[in-house]
Amino acid sequence: MQQADIHKVRASVYQQCGRKVLIQLDRGRNKVDIQEGVIQNAYPSVFTILVNDEQEENPPQLLSFSYSDIITRDIRMKLC
Repeated sequence: MQQADIHKVRASVYQQCGRKVLIQLDRGRNKVDIQEGVIQNAYPSVFTILVNDEQEENPPQLLSFSYSDIITRDIRMKLC
C-alpha cells in the first residue's frame, strides 16, 4: 500500500462529504452487510458515516473507517 493511494482515497472521500452512499461491509466468513448512510466528516486518518436504519427502530449510528479499509476492500462505497 503506497502513501499516494491513501492520499487519493482521502481526497475523494473529502470531496464527497455530505453525500449519500451505499456501503458494503465485509464482516468475514462470507458475511456482508449493506447499509445506506451519509458521509459526515473526513479526518486525516479516518472518515465517518452516519447510518440511519429506517426499517428498524434503531437510533442512527456513526461508523468510522480508515482509508486503508477502502484500499484493502474491507468496505466498498457507491454514491447513491
